[in-house]
Amino acid sequence: MSNTERPSRRAALLGDRPGSYAIARHVRMSASKCRRVIDLVRGMDAVEAVTMLKFQPQAAAEPIRKVIASAMANAEQTEGLRADDLYISQAFVDEGVTMRRIRPRAKGSASRILKRSAHITVVVEPKEARRAAKKAKSGRSAAAAKSETEKGA
Repeated sequence: MSNTERPSRRAALLGDRPGSYAIARHVRMSASKCRRVIDLVRGMDAVEAVTMLKFQPQAAAEPIRKVIASAMANAEQTEGLRADDLYISQAFVDEGVTMRRIRPRAKGSASRILKRSAHITVVVEPKEARRAAKKAKSGRSAAAAKSETEKGA
């Protein structure tokens, strides 16, 4: 692959780890409203997150629940993973296209209405991957601390 070519979306999100992702584009809701809800479920078990979002009062909970369910289904179909073993490793919301509309105002003037949209991305991975990542982090930090103590001695 040459330097001008971008990596595939899967390679950018997951690399060679098992797991899957789903993206909902052009969701007719502002990204800031969606981020409030996505912050609640990031890092949770996927099944728990779907159950919790069913009962959230925010309007953004429904499209986010659908994206998580889609990512779980993708993982089951393409990777052969079980839904009970998945957790939300990454979840983020980007701003989408903003539609501009005109609202008539007094004395023949007009003001602009911004109808915002969002792109919701959710990545699910098996729980074993989370444990392995934690072990690698703790192992790396322990090795770094050991090498620092050896330098000082």
